[in-house]
Amino acid sequence: MAIVITSIFFIIIGLALGGGGLWLVTLGGSVFYLFAGLMFLITAGLLLMRKAVALWVYAVLVVTALGWAVWEVGFDWWQLGPRGGMIILLGLWLLTPWIRRPLGLRSPTGFTYGANPWPLAIPVILAILVALYSMTTDPHDLAGDLPTDKVAASPAFGGSVPDGEWHQYGRTPFGQRYSPLDQITAENVSTLKEVWRYQTGDVKRPEDVGETTYQVTPLKVKDTLYLCTPHNWAIALDAKTGKEKWKYDANSGMNPDRQHQTCRGVTYYADPAVAAGQPCAERVYLPTSDARLIALDAADGKICTSFADQGVLHLEAGMRYNPAGYYYSTSPPVAVAGKIIIGGAVNDNYSTQEQSGVIRAFDINTGALIWNWDSGNPDVTTPLANGQTYTTNSPNSWSVFSVDEALGMVYLPLGNQVPDQLGINRSDNVEKFSSSIVALDIATGQLRWVRQTVHHDLWDMDVPAQPVLIDLTKQDGTTVPALVGPTKQGDIYVLDRRTGEPIIPVKEIPAPGGAVAGDHTSPTQPISDLTFSPEPLQEKDMWGVSLFDQLACRIDFHRYRYEGRYTPPSLKGTIVYPGNFGTFNWGSVAVDPERQIMFGMPTYLAFTSRLVPAADIPPRGQDEKGSEQGLNRNDGAPYGVFMGPFLGLLKIPCQAPPWGYVAGVDLRTGKIAYMHKNGTVHDMTPLPLPFKVGVPGIGGPMLTKGGVAFLGAAVDNYLRAYDVTSGRQLWQGRLPAGGQATPMTYMDDDNKQYVVMVAGGHGSVGTKPGDYVIAYTLP
Repeated sequence: MAIVITSIFFIIIGLALGGGGLWLVTLGGSVFYLFAGLMFLITAGLLLMRKAVALWVYAVLVVTALGWAVWEVGFDWWQLGPRGGMIILLGLWLLTPWIRRPLGLRSPTGFTYGANPWPLAIPVILAILVALYSMTTDPHDLAGDLPTDKVAASPAFGGSVPDGEWHQYGRTPFGQRYSPLDQITAENVSTLKEVWRYQTGDVKRPEDVGETTYQVTPLKVKDTLYLCTPHNWAIALDAKTGKEKWKYDANSGMNPDRQHQTCRGVTYYADPAVAAGQPCAERVYLPTSDARLIALDAADGKICTSFADQGVLHLEAGMRYNPAGYYYSTSPPVAVAGKIIIGGAVNDNYSTQEQSGVIRAFDINTGALIWNWDSGNPDVTTPLANGQTYTTNSPNSWSVFSVDEALGMVYLPLGNQVPDQLGINRSDNVEKFSSSIVALDIATGQLRWVRQTVHHDLWDMDVPAQPVLIDLTKQDGTTVPALVGPTKQGDIYVLDRRTGEPIIPVKEIPAPGGAVAGDHTSPTQPISDLTFSPEPLQEKDMWGVSLFDQLACRIDFHRYRYEGRYTPPSLKGTIVYPGNFGTFNWGSVAVDPERQIMFGMPTYLAFTSRLVPAADIPPRGQDEKGSEQGLNRNDGAPYGVFMGPFLGLLKIPCQAPPWGYVAGVDLRTGKIAYMHKNGTVHDMTPLPLPFKVGVPGIGGPMLTKGGVAFLGAAVDNYLRAYDVTSGRQLWQGRLPAGGQATPMTYMDDDNKQYVVMVAGGHGSVGTKPGDYVIAYTLP
């Protein structure tokens, strides 16, 4: 009976592998799956005939599979396992007495001799030894150390923030995400303990859009933490105890057309003209998802009615089109030189008639408009006159700005024009400013320089990350005011922030052509010499937990259009790699201005996009909710786009891991010192498995003078600490929800250094939602 059941099972496997393998061969792919399918069928037939040669045939399959797997991927366990796991397990089954005995000989005395196991046992043992050896190697690990010398004796942090405080999203206007506190060190961080936990009460709701995420980095000013929540509550907490001081609900409502329901932070401002202790002497500015900016008294959370319209600035002013839910602010504005400067997020791929991406500076006390810079009309920055409107759908800046007040410049990461995957009829200004880093004059809003990171962007490669400012010391001892700009495609632009000229060289490389009819591509694209851009995908990079879903991914790989980075969108579907999440996203990178090093979290997750003719797009559904994944309608454009991660049959990435790393860079040389896999599959599988494969992540890191980096971000629910010098993990704390926010640190009057992490989950990556603010310190 065991022989019959085994034979039927082998026939099913053989038909599946053989049929899929034949399809793959016709697409120009590997012949192995077709070969394996035939070998399973032959083995099944021989088993049914009770022929001992079945073990020999299967041994040939084992040897061939082992050689093929090592030839394709070397000794990489996570890629060898799916290629050989099922084959070896079935080989072990064939070696059991229930199979070997019926295949053997019966003596004249009636004694049964099982079939000789060694022709199959030897290849199976060899394969197991190779598997065991591969578990001891990590071909994706780059080991090394960053320099430990303090290059800058008096580093420029940007602004006058006390060492123990955190006044802006990246701590200071420079956005370095670096704290000069050193109480927590690589030697003692392993003893870090949770000391308080606060729950905001703002939890994900059934009617929320998918992209409801908690990405806030709290501010710490004096003895108080200030933060916001996804549904636009502003909250003040006692920094030592986590006790709530006040809470303000902006009542921004719900709208299914919002693609994002989040708040990354609030803006703090102390008015020098108002005596301390007076109402609104210190303010917190709260951006909302219904396009308002609200001024609150930092002392009690009450509205400062002297600002704008009774304390509320309405950001939809000046828009020719104003569909509800299409425009909002997800990131905190910057306060500088008596101004509050703010951009806005515009829904991707909804319509050709959306709001402008204009950047505006308002009087921080009155809310009066001082200047506006519209990338669709960049030369006129004087306040828009009544009755006039900003440019529809001009590239927007939805992330966090940086400021160098001494140079008089604000630095913007700029996005793309909607639709993201169509470049038909873009203006010259849009072509110039899309997907670029832009420097504007703080006083006038006039353009000082622009550095484009993608030409004629058709891939949603908007610049997502706050530029980081640092004064770099050159080898000859001179200092250059620099800007470090991470991008979705993995390039790190290191520029002279006075002029936008590269400090680390940038060159142009050829790019694929063949855009959809009516569109075009740029013949070349820029790439920095400092880049985390991955090697182009190949068929052998396709992955799965078994031969079957790996085969399906290989077939899909050949069915999509893919010619490497910047393969244009197509009607048949295109692989986009690096994908829309980017190698780097809004979490940016952290920079140590003393050692002049960088710590970041490059992520690698391929996406796909497929253009859909407008005539084939179905009418909108009544319960349709905003999303950047799935069908993006592009109302008014000739094509919509269907997009999402490149996933296999089991909804896991088609490309092989690792999908996420931590990495260290010496900014003076532009060299990557190390890259280590980051994160486990603990929260990706039904069982809490601790396997460290290197998982995707979205969020940002934080550095300290104590030589420790902190990072959540990965899709397992942990906050981790790393040795900045080597990238070695030193500690981890389990979070009650996804940690897709950037941690921060401060010191209170008890002389203790605290690390605070917000754990609330991320809708796009599917981590557990929550409403937690958690503080850690040394015992």
